[in-house]
Amino acid sequence: MIDAHCHIEMFKGRAGEVVEESKKHLNAVVDSITEYRKFHVWKSWDLLKPYFDFVFPTLGYAPNEARRGNWEKVKRVEEFIRDHANDIVAVGEIGLDFYYAKTEEERKNQREIFHHFLNLAAELDKPVVLHARDAEKEVFEAIQKAGVKAYFHSYSGPKELALEIAKEGHIIGINTGIDFIPAVREVAEIIPLESIVVETDAPYMSPYKGEKNYPWNVEYAVRRISEIKGLGFEEVENATERNTVKFFGLRLKE
Repeated sequence: MIDAHCHIEMFKGRAGEVVEESKKHLNAVVDSITEYRKFHVWKSWDLLKPYFDFVFPTLGYAPNEARRGNWEKVKRVEEFIRDHANDIVAVGEIGLDFYYAKTEEERKNQREIFHHFLNLAAELDKPVVLHARDAEKEVFEAIQKAGVKAYFHSYSGPKELALEIAKEGHIIGINTGIDFIPAVREVAEIIPLESIVVETDAPYMSPYKGEKNYPWNVEYAVRRISEIKGLGFEEVENATERNTVKFFGLRLKE
């Protein structure tokens, strides 16, 4: 199994412990190292770099940071991505989140910064990891125009759009919140297995109430998808891992 989207750096001093425990259960994790509040990409990178034989990094700029419109920080993150372009498997997470961005100014900031990093991904020939909330259609249209491969992480948008996303060859992340987010479960029911990857978004989205989420809990999503689709656990496990490896171009350790 592979956790296709998590944030191990957010465990701070326990990050190494979480990686070592994850190795007992998973073949790899993709960590979305994202500029967000006090989690600066350069600090997160240094924290996780010792584990890059198991942790595959992406680099991005969270939309809920983007709404602040701090272009000085944007330029610093862009420079960091350029400097590490050969070491990352995607640009992201980037995107739009209109659930939190309420004002026109905040949404304008998000749009401008999203397109800035989307253009950077196209320039670097990298796929993108997307955060799209209450703005899924706009994000989809933008990535289609940019011509990049896209992973809609923790997708909870319209079912009809999910089918269109899958039809266009992009992938959709089904997370461990599958039992308490109806939209996630509904999408898992209808999109084909070849368009699905599984994720925890750890330390968020725990399937166990009152607990932090961990990368190895991705097994929960695999199990629920297999039950929903009436497929064997191993079939879903193998397919979602294969989809993740193909999308990111991962080279797993033998």
